Amino acid sequence: MAKKKEKKIVVKQIRSTIGQKPSHRKTLEALGLRRIGQTKEFTDTPQIRGMIAKVKHLVSWQEV
Repeated sequence: MAKKKEKKIVVKQIRSTIGQKPSHRKTLEALGLRRIGQTKEFTDTPQIRGMIAKVKHLVSWQEV
């Protein structure tokens, strides 16, 4: 059987966590983002989409 090609999402941190809620800081930490300008690539899943939605004011993202 042929595997379906998994969609990917690239997430980039664009704002600092200084002054943000602790839950937002933890979400960025869980995404593996530590500093402004850092990018990570993830498989497009509902869990990742939910995390991005929670911190949408701190990150930018695009589908690859």
